[in-house]
Amino acid sequence: MKKLLAILFIFFTVTLLFSEQILFSANSMKGKSGDTSSSTRLIGNAYIKTETMEIKAEEIELSGQDYRNITATGSVSGINTESHMEFTCDSMKYDRETKIATLEGNVNLVDKDNDVKAQAQIIEYNQESDIAVLQIKINLTQKENVCSGAYAVYHKKEQVLELSGNAQIKQKEDLFRAQYITLDMDTQDIILGGNVKGTVKDSKSLSEDNSQPKTAENKKENNKTDNQESSEIEKSDLEEGESPQNQENTQSQTVTEQENQSDKSPDNSEIVKKFKLFGN
Repeated sequence: MKKLLAILFIFFTVTLLFSEQILFSANSMKGKSGDTSSSTRLIGNAYIKTETMEIKAEEIELSGQDYRNITATGSVSGINTESHMEFTCDSMKYDRETKIATLEGNVNLVDKDNDVKAQAQIIEYNQESDIAVLQIKINLTQKENVCSGAYAVYHKKEQVLELSGNAQIKQKEDLFRAQYITLDMDTQDIILGGNVKGTVKDSKSLSEDNSQPKTAENKKENNKTDNQESSEIEKSDLEEGESPQNQENTQSQTVTEQENQSDKSPDNSEIVKKFKLFGN
């Protein structure tokens, strides 16, 4: 067994002299070599690093010619050091030649450069084109956008998201639904197609509507104040030209009016004001 491991290590090192360097570690290692292909299994706290990818898992297998294929299973996590894409999943496959990674099972993908977070059951990421294809139970967040659907294509370089299959995008209180949706993540422009539905709340119009009752009430209060001031001026002018007896009658009448007013119900403006307050 020790002889086999020694042969595998030598073969592994020589092969990598003509390609990229691979670093790895694990609790234990098993493997076999052949004329056209070889395979190596890293078991327990497995770790592997290529020029652009770092992967951690319970178990990692390297197979194919020149160890082209990397398969990781069990609590998989990693990062693409070139595109700054971090991920976690149940299992993954990575082709070192095509630079395509396929993540499966409870996948979480984070674009650190653009603060984009995606969840799905399957995500295929092409490192060369910087495009990620998401499938099944998709949930993607970016800024104030919460996006969901059955299928999505995320273009990292162009910052464009294409959604389809019960596609939906929520922006604060606004909701957009369609068969397919395209979102420009830079400009926040949205294009919808097929059975389009949505709800949009105009915060400006709502604030204007709320301000209108207050304006009407203010007008009523101002008119009431002006009328009171005008009445007081007219009374003072009459009092100056009246006899003492007339002044006493006027004062008596004023007191009687005040007593009668105190027994009256509140004026209509106050009633309207309270009603609108409860209505709001």
